[in-house]
Amino acid sequence: MQHRSVEEFQREREELNRLVLDNASLEIKRFFSLDSQTYRDGALPARTKEMLGLVASLVLRCDDCILYHLGRCRDEGVSDEELNEVLGVGLVVGGSITIPHLRRAMRAWQELSRPSSSTT
Repeated sequence: MQHRSVEEFQREREELNRLVLDNASLEIKRFFSLDSQTYRDGALPARTKEMLGLVASLVLRCDDCILYHLGRCRDEGVSDEELNEVLGVGLVVGGSITIPHLRRAMRAWQELSRPSSSTT
């Protein structure tokens, strides 16, 4: 798998989301809206929901989703210690097959932790 920086991922995601939504059917637009609404504060804070999303993404082995939720976790103030516990849950639930994704997640988290990193 080719490595791309978190910044490259974020730019590409934004561009492709715009492309999809500019050409989307009502059903696709509704799904995108539902996805956004799901991660807003509710009975569970957005921060907790992002950590849950990260665990699910790790278990499902979706690198794009992992990168997205890592950025959102950083935005929501998740600490390094909390991230380690979240990734530990994902590893236990997903098993050893998630290890390559765990490795890439740790690399991305380090990238997001650099002062020059910005998330969108």
